[in-house]
Amino acid sequence: MPSLNWIGKEKIVNHDKEVPFRLLKKVEKYSLGKDSENLIIEGDNLEALKALIPYYVGQVKCIYIDPPYNTGNESWVYNDNVNAPKIKEWFKKEVKIDDLTRHDKWLCMMYPRLKLLRDLLRDDGVIFISIDDNEHCHLKIIMDEIFGSENFLANFMWKRKKEISNDSKNVSIQGEYVVSYSKTQGVSLALEELSEEYIKTSYSDPTKEFPLGKWRPVPLTVSKGLSGGGYTYKIKAPAGKIHERIWAYPENSFKNLLEQKRVYFGKDKNGIPQRVIYDFESKGKPTTNFWDNIATNKEGKKEIIDIFGDNLFDTPKPVELIKKMIKLSTDKDSLVLDSFAGSGTTADAVMQLNKEEEGSNRKFILIELEKEIAQKITSERVRIVSKNLNGHFSYEVLSDPLFNANGTITEEVSYNVFAQYIYFTETHTNLNTKEIANPKIGEHNESEYYLIYKKPKENLLDKSFLKNVKKSKIQKVVYADKNTLSDETLRAYGIIFKQIPYEVKVY
Repeated sequence: MPSLNWIGKEKIVNHDKEVPFRLLKKVEKYSLGKDSENLIIEGDNLEALKALIPYYVGQVKCIYIDPPYNTGNESWVYNDNVNAPKIKEWFKKEVKIDDLTRHDKWLCMMYPRLKLLRDLLRDDGVIFISIDDNEHCHLKIIMDEIFGSENFLANFMWKRKKEISNDSKNVSIQGEYVVSYSKTQGVSLALEELSEEYIKTSYSDPTKEFPLGKWRPVPLTVSKGLSGGGYTYKIKAPAGKIHERIWAYPENSFKNLLEQKRVYFGKDKNGIPQRVIYDFESKGKPTTNFWDNIATNKEGKKEIIDIFGDNLFDTPKPVELIKKMIKLSTDKDSLVLDSFAGSGTTADAVMQLNKEEEGSNRKFILIELEKEIAQKITSERVRIVSKNLNGHFSYEVLSDPLFNANGTITEEVSYNVFAQYIYFTETHTNLNTKEIANPKIGEHNESEYYLIYKKPKENLLDKSFLKNVKKSKIQKVVYADKNTLSDETLRAYGIIFKQIPYEVKVY
């Protein structure tokens, strides 16, 4: 498969593994409600995505991101601390249109984030990415590399402007792309629900446009080889042609079918009449890759003005666009993630759908880098619209890394967070915190996992631990700072000792 190369690629293809795992800390002041499963995270989305891995790996049903389009007119900076001389020159410098390495910077920024997003996606999950012509081709190639070309779903074209710009110098750009991939093969998008008006019109008149495959024509003539039976009379087609054959229905029955508009004469309305058989059970049709009937960017800006009384965000996507993607790819209790949250449209869309669809309880996770935007726009929008949509969220910030500069465990880490991290690195599955029974943190594939931890450097595996376990052949992986048990005792109890911090795996 063809691949794309660029300045710095060899340094960032595995950069997601080098990003330190950081803790998340709730900020009550900016949160809404108690114990919410909805999250708004303030901080760099690469570090935030890494922080989410132990809790949400393989759990997200729908990802939508609206990254910088790299037009050269945006105020985005390359902000990843990659240990490579060339990339270090880029650090925290704004990417402008005359920057000859701006495409390299964009690809270096996107690649590790896309890898972590794929890790968070469910096997039946789907990712949607808004983009325009500046990076569309580059994005498609690296998505093929990370997600696999076989998992490509579609390039949707969204009509973001209703009118052709009269100030365009060459071509008026009315559309933007939404690139979509599934995590694994065989994943399909949901059928689009048909409106009652559409169903009524389409299913009552076979001469009108039909949902694909929702009806089929059946000959009205007597089948060849059928002995006996049949009726002979003339039928005049709508366009005038006369048909006289042996029909399978008496003339009165044919007239009834005709009155019910269940007779099809072909596109030219002169063909041999056929009976229309309907599939009344189906209520949907496949989505098209041309989205020309959704709200535009103009409506997205209006939504911001209606909420805040001012146009506080340059390019907000309209709620209806995000709702469409969520409806196509999720169930009523799915988790939706947006790691370039901006104005918070994704959370608004999730909450609106929950209100519109009975029994819906979708959850959202938003990540926004800039503190001012996260506090004053992203979370504030969710807070305002929550008044009518019964929303709530936990506002989190990135805290200390799990391992400090000396390689020891930070004192800020709680037992449950540390336990979840260890369980994930051992099993690559999520741990339900309700299963934690200190010092036992969980079981997986006939192994038990334990964490002896109160605070750094003072956690001892000794005889007191044996009160919690029985002698057996079941493998027991125990994390602690020190071990005073003999090798014979460890073998008798099936204990594998792993020393903190040296044997705590880095993901």
